[in-house]
Amino acid sequence: MAEDVPPGKVDESTVRRLWWAALETLQHDLLLPNAQIRGLWIAAPLPALYEPILLEQLQGWVWAPEGLDSLYLPQAGLLPPSTVRSFKEEKYSLSRSYRRFPLLKDDGNDPLLLIITPEVQVALAVQGEPDQRHLLMRSDPETLSDLLRMLDLRLEYEDQEEASQLRNALADLGQLQSSDCLEKRFWPRLSERLAAIAPSLTLQNLPEKSSNSDSSTKDTFSELALLEALTHEVRTPLATIRTLIRSLLRRKDLPPVAMTRLQQMDAECTEQIDRFGLIFNAAELHRQQGESSMLASTDLGMMLEHLSSGWSHQLERRGIKLVFDITPNLPQVLSDPERLEPMLGGLVDRSSRGLKPGGILSLKLRPAGQRLKLQILGKDPNVKGQRLPQIQQNSELGPVLSWDPSTGSLQLSQTATQQLLASLGGRLTHRRDKGLTVFFPIADSNR
Repeated sequence: MAEDVPPGKVDESTVRRLWWAALETLQHDLLLPNAQIRGLWIAAPLPALYEPILLEQLQGWVWAPEGLDSLYLPQAGLLPPSTVRSFKEEKYSLSRSYRRFPLLKDDGNDPLLLIITPEVQVALAVQGEPDQRHLLMRSDPETLSDLLRMLDLRLEYEDQEEASQLRNALADLGQLQSSDCLEKRFWPRLSERLAAIAPSLTLQNLPEKSSNSDSSTKDTFSELALLEALTHEVRTPLATIRTLIRSLLRRKDLPPVAMTRLQQMDAECTEQIDRFGLIFNAAELHRQQGESSMLASTDLGMMLEHLSSGWSHQLERRGIKLVFDITPNLPQVLSDPERLEPMLGGLVDRSSRGLKPGGILSLKLRPAGQRLKLQILGKDPNVKGQRLPQIQQNSELGPVLSWDPSTGSLQLSQTATQQLLASLGGRLTHRRDKGLTVFFPIADSNR
């Protein structure tokens, strides 16, 4: 892949940012827009895909270090977003897991990912000497054929049956059509993602005269870009740590105390990944105001039922009981199920922050005319009536974040929360005696 490519000019930290942005571009811009996805993927030294839909529909082969025994990829994604228990993972059977093989000492640790589908055929890799690193992307048939030939020989040496399965998977895809415009789509989108998450460090002379509104707008965009970069930098190592933890949880020889501690660490990592993922989404939405969202029919009742188990375990660690009250046979609503899931998790987390051990958090889903009404109410022990953290009393830290002095935690501001829910079709109201209430439009009424 690196043939005739000049040496890179970036360090390890920078090339890793390129790698993560490339993974997001590949999955969200090139693969997921396709209605039906079929094909295969090959990766080393760790699994690179993290979207549950792709993991369910594509066959995978991974070469990984011996120390990572029994990794199960769909539940150990290397990048967010995901919740304690993903609705998408419940929805899909996840019958296909990847095949794992050991790396040899001479293989190295630079990441490689090869994707072959009828519409997209691409290889990504990181390569180069220290401080001369670069990201490689190739989609030409000659390079991909050479890669597949080498990987086939490797599989044939290690496991002839798996080599045969790989050949059969390629044959089942039929005639592949390499797209000449793939690189023209990939690199601009990658650049846009990097520009969106990286804060500007360019020094400029201050203008002699500028309006307060222009200065305020520039400061706001700078804050949002910095916030996106920080959340990305926090989530990435946490996701890697969670991957390693979940590989250990697959082992059968650990004492119960160690298993319990690892499960607690896994849950804490997941909570923080979800929180920072939500902050990232809010910052991105605020910075890209005016862009429309595509909403689809969403079974909100089923989504809440699937998420209830993970939320219950999360709250039980803090001594809080979760109570569900969902009217059966409710119609579907208009929303974005992929983005709504972490948003709901954020509302549950926010609503439970001020509750003491022994408290109760209740979720009610009811019809309300041409909408569904979701209520989240909290009750502390030995306190009359309902109680939730007061959003209005929090200290605003810019357009996205607020500081809750009662709990000492960062959370989305009221404005950011309302904007995120509005982009998902929801309308948020907040009353002290009724907690948080979100109204979602019924899908049938909008057809």
